[in-house]
Amino acid sequence: MANHVYAISELVGSSPEGVEAAVQNALTSASSSVRNLDWFEVTEIRGHLGEGGQVADWQVGIKLGFRVEK
Repeated sequence: MANHVYAISELVGSSPEGVEAAVQNALTSASSSVRNLDWFEVTEIRGHLGEGGQVADWQVGIKLGFRVEK
């Protein structure tokens, strides 16, 4: 990581399957349009409630770091 410059984007991924799946959904989506992805940081976790107060899906906020090209 020495001598690199990074830009940061913030995304929210969601999934009914759990937190890890929500993170993976965000990363998969970002990787289709952003080059040089190097790291991510989970900044928030929340859930969406459905019928009967049951967890319907998870939402995960992430910061995504990608190297700026020289």
